[in-house]
Amino acid sequence: MCLRADKLLSNMGYGSRKDVKKLLKQGGFTANGETIKDGKKHVDPNKDTLVIMGEPVEYREFIYLIMNKPKGYVSATEDKNEATVIDILEPEDSIFQPFPVGRLDKDTTGLLLLTNDGKLAHQLTSPKKKVDKMYLVDLDHSVSQEDIVALENGVILDDGYETKPAKVELVDEYNSTRVYITIQEGKYHQVKRMFQTRGNKVIRLERIRMGPLHLDPTLELGTYRELTEDELSMLMQNE
Repeated sequence: MCLRADKLLSNMGYGSRKDVKKLLKQGGFTANGETIKDGKKHVDPNKDTLVIMGEPVEYREFIYLIMNKPKGYVSATEDKNEATVIDILEPEDSIFQPFPVGRLDKDTTGLLLLTNDGKLAHQLTSPKKKVDKMYLVDLDHSVSQEDIVALENGVILDDGYETKPAKVELVDEYNSTRVYITIQEGKYHQVKRMFQTRGNKVIRLERIRMGPLHLDPTLELGTYRELTEDELSMLMQNE
């Protein structure tokens, strides 16, 4: 697999084209002991011995992270006023420039996938793919069977949008203020607005599943890890 030196370094998060060009001009990158200053020069990360700034290069084009998102962080790569989920990442992970797949509201917790694989992200967020997103919802007051039927058939939000059918289940038959809801859309504050149409208020919202990927119960709020090979394989098969 041969890649241009500047593309390889850019893929690995060593900065913009301008940054990479400057790094190469300074002689900071070598392939098999040869200093590479021309970004158009091709190298093979699977065969060549690559060194950048004195450190061996272990090339990875993509990174896949699962996070248990805490409250108080926005699902964005940057924000002028708010802390983002990217701020949680360690430098060795943020260097790959991952982005959140879909979004969770600032006060919503739970499963968030971060990657720099645009193709996979599109597969998981495209409405045409109908990927399930399952949430655990704590409500201000009880839901009735009539509420569940209405939500499952689709409700009309405050902006006139009619939601697609959802699936609603009680977590515990003795507590009708806590439910699971599964949707295949991702409109702004959608779950909260869906329950608002039934005169109810969401007190707590946690995403626990996205497609075949489940929230890892061992992940504490604000922590993350790389996907396992099995998890990644399931996501790829879901494309």
